[in-house]
Amino acid sequence: MSPELISILVLVVVFVIATTRSVNMGALAFAAAFGVGTLVADLDADGIFAGFPGDLFVVLVGVTYLFAIARANGTTDWLVHASVRLVRGRVALIPWVMFALTGALTAIGAVSPAAVAIVAPIALSFATRYGISPLLMGTMVVHGAQAGGFSPISIYGSIVNGIVEREKLPGSEVGLFFASLVANLLIAAVLFAVLGGRKLWAQGAVPDGGDADGTGGGGGSSGSGDAKSTGETTGTGAGTGGVTGSAPSPGPTAVAVRPGPGAGGGLGGTVLNPARIATLVALVALVVAVLGFDLDAGLTAVTLAVVLSTAWPDDSRRAVGEIAWSTVLLICGVLTYVGVLEEMGTITWAGEGVGGIGVPLLAAVLLCYIGAIVSAFASSVGIMGALIPLAVPFLAQGEIGAVGMVAALAVSATVVDVSPFSTNGALVLAAAPDVDRDRFFRQLMVYGGIVVAVVPALVWLVLVVPGFG
Repeated sequence: MSPELISILVLVVVFVIATTRSVNMGALAFAAAFGVGTLVADLDADGIFAGFPGDLFVVLVGVTYLFAIARANGTTDWLVHASVRLVRGRVALIPWVMFALTGALTAIGAVSPAAVAIVAPIALSFATRYGISPLLMGTMVVHGAQAGGFSPISIYGSIVNGIVEREKLPGSEVGLFFASLVANLLIAAVLFAVLGGRKLWAQGAVPDGGDADGTGGGGGSSGSGDAKSTGETTGTGAGTGGVTGSAPSPGPTAVAVRPGPGAGGGLGGTVLNPARIATLVALVALVVAVLGFDLDAGLTAVTLAVVLSTAWPDDSRRAVGEIAWSTVLLICGVLTYVGVLEEMGTITWAGEGVGGIGVPLLAAVLLCYIGAIVSAFASSVGIMGALIPLAVPFLAQGEIGAVGMVAALAVSATVVDVSPFSTNGALVLAAAPDVDRDRFFRQLMVYGGIVVAVVPALVWLVLVVPGFG
């Protein structure tokens, strides 16, 4: 048995054990990376740790630390209420606002994980407060980021268009952008319909009392809008929904918010104080630093969180404990193992095997599936950079349109970033407050699996088979 095949089988075993025995998959993946790297790939410790995602580790820790402080001092509550006022209380519009916001950020040049890191904590705090499915809100944020991710001035768009130009292939910058935009917009519309969007429309506007059911009755939320200065809540925020079409109930029992001192009893009850103003400034500074100065999102977030913690230690005392450490372990372990696979050539081996198939259309759909499967765990940009050159030989035969093939690969490799093992999915998982994380993880994993299974075939059928380009 070849080393590459052994490494793939070990990955399958890791999935099975983690699913059936409730063992943290990241811990299993670290053990697998050690075993496969040492015994099969003949790597030393440095070779194994070369795949450790240090940058992602800092992003996950830094962003969740900063937004834990924002939750503790009530800043996220203020932002939630501001969002309600922005859409005049119509909660159903908020998922689309978040979709558009992340799309705009990536379209103007934000790296997709940076945009998700900025928007996801606010969006998911809103979902918890008003009984919106976290799965709906989280996936809308991620798909919004990918919808704008291939604009001609975006990071992904610039990279892919540069690869196309270097490989001397025909390209269409606008076509690539619209392919990703339309694909993610359609997926978002389906998610909205399936995961409770219709009930949210029927719910109407949230009244000033803050009831999630729109009735204004006294049996639900207290309507305080402050959630206490420490951000404590009771309940589980269990409007998690599911990928099978069972929508969450947006009723007032979804989240019971504990009123804090000085709550005003309405949407204006959460007022700005110096700590919240400083936190808002820190969030704006994070956006400016990442987008304007190309600074690292994780390091910037940690620095801003430390400044806030120093100034207001009481509000921030529990923030370190609220960092999603189990999620950090899971993601870093899995990506370290993927790094071992890349180091020993498993990814290249699989791609070359598909590229050597003599039927261009079959090779095209298999490359789309490889891009989707691998990108669910590894860098989407890296996979596109590897797969587009592999497609050159059969694109040169003229039977497959280069524009459609590149667009199909781009969509397949990025739309799966909802997977909890990808950077964006991990950020959504880590940002969700007051949810059953194991359940939410499984929902993201199942939904990611559905996307991997369905989307590559659809984009192949729509973009590749007609021969665009």
